Amino acid sequence: MAPVASRLADERPAEVALRDDRVALGWAEVSEALNRVANGLRALDLGPQRAAVLAENSAETVLAHLGGLLAGISTVPTNFHLNAEEVAYILQDSGTRVLFVGPETVETGLAAARQAGVPFVVGWRCPALEGLTPWESWLAAADPSDPPTDVAPRPNLMYTSGTTGRPKGVELPPTMFAGGSNIEEHLTALAGNAFARFGTHLVIGPMYHTGPLSGVRLLAVGIPVVVLGRFDAEGVLQALDTYHAETSVMVPTHFARLLALPEEVRARYDVSSVKLVGHTGSACPIDVKRQMIEWWGPVFFDAYGATEVGTTCMITSEEWLEHPGSVGRAIPPFTAIVVDDDGNEVARGTEGRIFFEDATGRGIVYPSDPQKTADAHLRPGVFTLGEIGYVDDDGYVFITDRFSDMIVSGGVNIYPAEAEQVLIEHPAVADVAVIGVPHRDMGEEVKALVVPADAAAPPDPADLIAFCRERLASYKCPRSVDIVDTVGRTTMGKVNKRALRAPFWDSARTIGG
Repeated sequence: MAPVASRLADERPAEVALRDDRVALGWAEVSEALNRVANGLRALDLGPQRAAVLAENSAETVLAHLGGLLAGISTVPTNFHLNAEEVAYILQDSGTRVLFVGPETVETGLAAARQAGVPFVVGWRCPALEGLTPWESWLAAADPSDPPTDVAPRPNLMYTSGTTGRPKGVELPPTMFAGGSNIEEHLTALAGNAFARFGTHLVIGPMYHTGPLSGVRLLAVGIPVVVLGRFDAEGVLQALDTYHAETSVMVPTHFARLLALPEEVRARYDVSSVKLVGHTGSACPIDVKRQMIEWWGPVFFDAYGATEVGTTCMITSEEWLEHPGSVGRAIPPFTAIVVDDDGNEVARGTEGRIFFEDATGRGIVYPSDPQKTADAHLRPGVFTLGEIGYVDDDGYVFITDRFSDMIVSGGVNIYPAEAEQVLIEHPAVADVAVIGVPHRDMGEEVKALVVPADAAAPPDPADLIAFCRERLASYKCPRSVDIVDTVGRTTMGKVNKRALRAPFWDSARTIGG
């Protein structure tokens, strides 16, 4: 089978296949570029090694990921907010041998590659720098012919924040990767994606997240893709109107910012082309979700789960209106189970710790961290995403709290251990606990509770935040710091994060936040 893009170059020669804010590429241009990327990577003979992509959203970012897929190479989507040391850890841990960068990330990428010993860095639209191979010349030297389709597709390696302060690499699970023994089988399976039934897909979130990355793969089965840069609420509406996009993936923060636009701005754009929007990242406030359905219609489906396992629960807009606030019913191969603190299953409607039983027996797998894998399981194949809630009589899951330390801010998972390990090194800090507190727009924001080394001369919160940002990506650092007498650490050194969070969340509920 000829690659889809090559066939569409003949069938739909005038159609724009891939567009960002700089370029608009037809199917013939996409076909040639994907061939060159795939063959360029194959010529490097990476074997089991990987290629990482550290770049903001762009057409080139799409081509790097898809070219890797067609080459049988596992690509590593890397958060472009990270600093060089954080990126270097991911490069080394993942076995990356090729790094793709854009103009915004070239300096960080080159520094990280030097630290991690990555020998080959390719950059688009970058200045001439030592150690950097220009994307344009690399593509020009690569073979433009169709790459072989008998290679096995390899899933992306995604990095999730870790409770030990280091992110953990997890391959996209079977529920999120189309699989297949070769590229031809993979593309056939990928064509069964729910989004593939519709037209143009709009990529809104950064492509180091699984949702936007899954949307990008639609290009490989003939769905035109429009890629937006950093989020701009009115820009999203304008793109929907201009390009008549039919599908997208969004998080609750996107919804909140769209709804915050003045009514006259919202009325300026036609969004009637939208047929299906995946909502992921975190549970959406009921009023926000209801307003979005009233505005765009019942086009949303919630996909609740995690990078490690994929979607565990799903709910349509129609179902949600009947069960407002639910994240949906468990979907195969998963079954929702709620247990008490002793691991005993509780009755329907009773709040407890939510676990999911995976009928395949897989559960969650962290390839390089067997202890974290074990900690996530009640028993083999029965795992938790760290949340508290209940299942109603109709089998719909509701999330009410979290017993893990994880913070979800703007759809991004943040584990507080990283910031805690940095802040405890500050000479004015005797103890610290980092928690998530309510934020209307982002869902949660990061707060540090700090016990000063000298109660009579506590540190300046602004200094502590700056200290953290010098050592970690800013999104992992606290937005606010409270000076406290104690974080309630037990004689065993444990901190009850749920108890520390409770006053902030109780206050938010009291004032309707």
